[in-house]
Amino acid sequence: MGAAIAGHLANVGVPTYLLDIVPRDLTEQEKAKGLTLNDKVVRNRLAQAGKDRLLKEKPAPLFTREAAGLIQVGNMEDDFDKLGGVDWIIEVVVENLKIKQDLFARLEKVWKPGTIVSSNTSGISINKMVEGRSEEFKKHFLGTHFFNPPRYMKLLEMIPNRSTDPAILTEMKAFAEEVLGKGVVFCKDTPNFIANRIGTYGLQITLPVMEELGLGPDEVDAVTGRAMGRPKSATFRTLDLVGLDTFVHVADNVRENVSDPAEKEAFVVSPLMKKLVDNKWLGEKSGQGFYKKVKTEKGKEILALDPKTLEYRPRKKLKARSLDQAKRAKTLPEQLQALVYADDAAGKLAWQITKKVLIYSANRLEEIADDIVSVDQAMKWGFNWELGPFEMWDAIGVEKSVARMREEGETIPKLVEDLLASGQKTFYKTEQGKRYSFFVGGKYGEVAEHEKEISLGRLKEQGKLIKGNKGASLIDIGDDIACLEFHSPKQAIGADIISMINTAVKEVDANYRGLVIGNQAPNFCVGANLMLMLMEAQDHNWPELDLMVRQFQKAMGSLRYLNRPVVAAPFGMALGGGVEVCLPADRIQASAELYMGLVEVGVGLIPGGGGNKEMLLRWTEGIDPADRVALQPLVNHVFMTIGQAKVSTSAQEARKYKFLRSCDGITANQDHLIYDAKQVALGLAKAGYQAPQPRQIPVVGETGYNVLKLGAYGMLKSGYISEHDYKIACKLAYVLSGGEVPEGTPVSEQYLLDLEREAFLSLAGEPKTQARMQYMLAKGKPLRN
Repeated sequence: MGAAIAGHLANVGVPTYLLDIVPRDLTEQEKAKGLTLNDKVVRNRLAQAGKDRLLKEKPAPLFTREAAGLIQVGNMEDDFDKLGGVDWIIEVVVENLKIKQDLFARLEKVWKPGTIVSSNTSGISINKMVEGRSEEFKKHFLGTHFFNPPRYMKLLEMIPNRSTDPAILTEMKAFAEEVLGKGVVFCKDTPNFIANRIGTYGLQITLPVMEELGLGPDEVDAVTGRAMGRPKSATFRTLDLVGLDTFVHVADNVRENVSDPAEKEAFVVSPLMKKLVDNKWLGEKSGQGFYKKVKTEKGKEILALDPKTLEYRPRKKLKARSLDQAKRAKTLPEQLQALVYADDAAGKLAWQITKKVLIYSANRLEEIADDIVSVDQAMKWGFNWELGPFEMWDAIGVEKSVARMREEGETIPKLVEDLLASGQKTFYKTEQGKRYSFFVGGKYGEVAEHEKEISLGRLKEQGKLIKGNKGASLIDIGDDIACLEFHSPKQAIGADIISMINTAVKEVDANYRGLVIGNQAPNFCVGANLMLMLMEAQDHNWPELDLMVRQFQKAMGSLRYLNRPVVAAPFGMALGGGVEVCLPADRIQASAELYMGLVEVGVGLIPGGGGNKEMLLRWTEGIDPADRVALQPLVNHVFMTIGQAKVSTSAQEARKYKFLRSCDGITANQDHLIYDAKQVALGLAKAGYQAPQPRQIPVVGETGYNVLKLGAYGMLKSGYISEHDYKIACKLAYVLSGGEVPEGTPVSEQYLLDLEREAFLSLAGEPKTQARMQYMLAKGKPLRN
C-alpha cells in the first residue's frame, strides 16, 4: 500500500521517497551474486520490490511507466534522516499500535517543524498513535486513510487528532482534492472511521441473511451488485478481492474497540468465515474463497462455494421476478423500490440488508461523522455505491420503509424520528437550485459545494437549459460559456447529437464567448451509434449511411472553425467518435483517468468523422512538405495508432499518441473538469481568440501507401492479423497516404475527408465487418474474423 500511495504521488508529479525496513536475511539469488546484508541493493530490496510491483500490477497503479522515475527507494536505517527535508511524511507500516508509536517517537527526532505527518491506518486510533509526542508534532499530525488502489479509489478519509491545526486540515483537503484528485471526508477518531465501519457492517450482516434464506454467494451477489446500485463485485466477490483475512482483521478491530454489546455481537465473525480463513481460502490471493477459478475443457470457469457443504459448484442464476422488474426500471430509486418491497427471495434479501444498514448508519451517525453528507460521500467514494445510506433511504421512501420497520419490531433511530416529527419526508431536499441535508437536531442545512463543482443537472433544474433534445443539451454554465452535454444511451453519437452540435455552433457563435463539450455520465462518449449504422448497412441503405457520415464530418468541421473557442472535456472512456469530437477542439481539458482511442478497426471500420485527418494534422504540424524523410515516420505513427486501435490508459499516456497535445490540460479531480474546461475557454476568449484557417496537409502519396501496405502485409504473413484485418489496414493506409498522388503533395482537408468517407462506406458493406459490428453489440468485445 505504501508503494501504491507513492505511485499515485508520482502520478501527479510529486517526487517521493519510498522507505522500507532493512531485510534480515539474504535471498538465494543474493547469495549467488555474492552480496551481503551491507550492500545497498540488499538493504533497499523491500522498497525496490514495492516500486517494481508498480510496473507489473493490473490495473496499472501508474499513469505512465515514466512516473516511477519520481520514486526514490531507500530504507529506514540509512535514509531515515531524509525525512527531515520533505513536506509530507506518510506512515504505512503494519497495523500495530505499539510499532506505530515507536516509529513516531523516532521520527520526531529528525522531524522538521512544520512538516505534515500522517498515518494511513484503516482503523487504529489517531490520538493514541501520538501519545507522548510534543504538541507541535501533534499539531501537524492527522490520519489520511487512502482506499486501495489509491490511483482509482476516490475516497480519502482525513482524521484529525485532538491537537491538529485546523489550518493544516484545510490545506491538506485542498491539496488532496486539487492535486491528488481525491474526495475528502473528515472522520471522527473512531474504530474503522466511516466507510469501513459501515461497509464492514453491511458485509457482516449479509452472511446470516444468506444462510437464513438458503442462498449461495453467487445468488446473493446477483442482488447486492448492480441491482442495488453497487459495484458488479457485489458482496462476496468484493470479499474475495479484499481478502477474507483482511476483512476478519477489520471486523475484529471494530468488535474490540466498541463498547455497545449489541454492536460487539454484530461484528463477531461468522463460523463460515472463520472456517474459510482457517482453510487458507482467503479469496483471490489464495486462489479460492467464496469463488474459485478452475480450468475446464471450455476454458476458465468460476465456481461458487456451497455454504453448507464447503464444496464448489457451478454458479447459479437467482430467478426472481423482482430482479427482472429492477432491470426494467428507468431510475435507481424505482429499481431499489422494485427490489426491497418484493416478496420473493431477492426482495427479502435486499430488504433485510438495506434495513439493517440504514438503521445502523443512522444510529452511528453522531459517533462517526459530523453530518449525513459525510457518510453518504464516504460510501459512494470508498465502496462505489451509487447512493449513500441516507440517499438510499430517500430513494425507497422514508415514511414507507419506517412503517414496515416498525411492523417488524425495529427500534427507529432518533435522527429518523426527528425527521418525521418535523413533518419532513426526506433527508435531502432541493429548493431554488440549492441542496439541503437534514442535521441532528431537526433542521436542514445547505450542502456545501466546492466552488469548482459545476453540476449540469442542477443547472438545468435552475432553468439554465438553452436548447435540448433526446440526445444532447446545450446549457448555460455562466460567464457567457455554454456546455454541450451528451445524454443519449452511453453518450453514443446519433442524429440527435449531431443536430445539437449544429445548434450549439449557431447559438454560441451568436450569443456566447465559448463552448465546452462535456457531460457527467459514467463515460464521455463510447463512439457512434453502432446499431443504427449496422441496420443501414444490412439494409444496403448506402445513401442514408453516406449522409450520416457526411453530416458527422460537417459537424466536426463546424466545431473546428467556430468563431468562438471550443474546449472538449473527456473523461473515462472516449472512444471512436468520442475522440473525433475532441480532436477538432481548440483545447482539450482531460480528466486524469482517460481511456482514449480510435478503436473503429475493432468493428471492421476506420474512423469516419475526420479522425484520420485530425491525427495527420497533429502529427505533421510544422513539418516542411518537402521533407519527405521526416514525413513518412510520422504517418507510420498515425497508421499504427489507428490500425492497432491503441487506447490510452491515462490522460498522460494520451499525450504519447497525440490525442492530447502539450497545450492541452489535465484535471486530477473529475468533479472539477467542467469548471477547468470553462476557465480554459474563458482564457482563450479573453486572449482575443481567432478561429484557425483550413490548411493544406502534406501526404506521403502512393510511395508512402506502398510502405504502409508492405508493413501490414508482413503482419499478415506473420500471423499477427487476419485477411480482413489486412483489408482494413489497406483502406486505412490509402486514406492516410492521401491516395494516388505524388509523395509530399499538399492536399486539402476535404480531400482527406472524402477518402475517409469512401473507405468507411466500403468497409461497412463487407460481411465480415457487419459480423464484427453484430458481435460487438451482442458481446461487448471485438470479434477477430
